[in-house]
Amino acid sequence: MPTHPLPKAHRMTYRIGRGETGVLTFEPYKSEILPLWRFKTPAIAHKSSAEIYAKFQEYGKEGDFVGMDMCRKFLQMGMTRAKRYANHAGGRKYDKGTGEELAKSKGHIGMKEKLESSAVFREVWERAKGDERYAELKERFVEEQREWDGERKRREKEEGLVGDEELGGGMEGSGSGRRRGTRMRVKVKEEEED
Repeated sequence: MPTHPLPKAHRMTYRIGRGETGVLTFEPYKSEILPLWRFKTPAIAHKSSAEIYAKFQEYGKEGDFVGMDMCRKFLQMGMTRAKRYANHAGGRKYDKGTGEELAKSKGHIGMKEKLESSAVFREVWERAKGDERYAELKERFVEEQREWDGERKRREKEEGLVGDEELGGGMEGSGSGRRRGTRMRVKVKEEEED
């Protein structure tokens, strides 16, 4: 559990997302888990994944789904980043200049170690995903978040606001929503002029 419990409004901004979405941005969890995350060698990956899984279980005992899910994301990121270093010497997947994907390495120093590190993280990540407490807390969190978001939208509607667009966002990926909100305000203004 974070040193200080998160206010509900902050906790409800967390999005489970796809894969590792938000893993390096959602505080205070990022700062608590990131120092544990390492994958240079299989031995380091074993230690790191064990420490992150212990943190995962600690959050579970506290009933903190967000903390558990952030640990799950770090485990997944350990697996994917180690795999990237196994596939690409130096870990660079895309060309800096063109942005095109670089060819996979046919063999380089450290490739085997990174594949093993990836497998270590994968095993622990699978265990975390299949954890019963995690599944139970996830279901509860999703329902609580659905109710929270619904209540927020009802309040905005009562106050005459369209939604996130009128409020200027606040949620991940709301940039396109702001544009929709702008078009809506323009449309309303045009109707008033007619």
